[in-house]
Amino acid sequence: MRILVIGGNGFIGAPLVRELSDLGHEVRVFHRSGGSAAANVRQIRGDRNRLTEYREEIASFAPAVVVDLILSSGRQATELIEAMRGVAERLVAISSMDVYRAWGVIHGVEHGALEPLPITEKSPLRTTRQLYPPETLKMMAGTFSWLDDSYDKIAVEEVIMGQSELLGTVLRLPMVYGPGDPLHRFFPLLKRISDG
Repeated sequence: MRILVIGGNGFIGAPLVRELSDLGHEVRVFHRSGGSAAANVRQIRGDRNRLTEYREEIASFAPAVVVDLILSSGRQATELIEAMRGVAERLVAISSMDVYRAWGVIHGVEHGALEPLPITEKSPLRTTRQLYPPETLKMMAGTFSWLDDSYDKIAVEEVIMGQSELLGTVLRLPMVYGPGDPLHRFFPLLKRISDG
């Protein structure tokens, strides 16, 4: 199968691209710079925020599936659909656990009782759309250059699943740990263990 991975050189993308390639899929990576994790994977260099400008090059590859690891807003999701309409058959959008009301409670933007555990796909979503204040988004954009000032994974999910032109799949990832994590999220846990 031909698969385009948008943001395929990052922390999650590089292992995904290697795995897809090892499984025998023909993979291309859309990214701004840097080398591909797998030697046999071709690249399309471009700006995620100007995706429609690369439609012709992407269409020449004719991916059956497009996996977008770096969608951050409804605007970006709308542009993804516009760029892939008539090109791909399915879009896979990576979302986040921050869509859940429970995450909003932790961040103090949702009020009321805590959500029962475990959180499942049927757990309530946030009702407050602005999860992070502008200064936090600005700080996050320093690490994640693809993140825009309208960050809202709920809006991403609504756009991807609310249209009929392409099949849509949303994967809500929990916290992801491992080698290459630019936020070093595992460090505080290991430090606590090391400190006894």
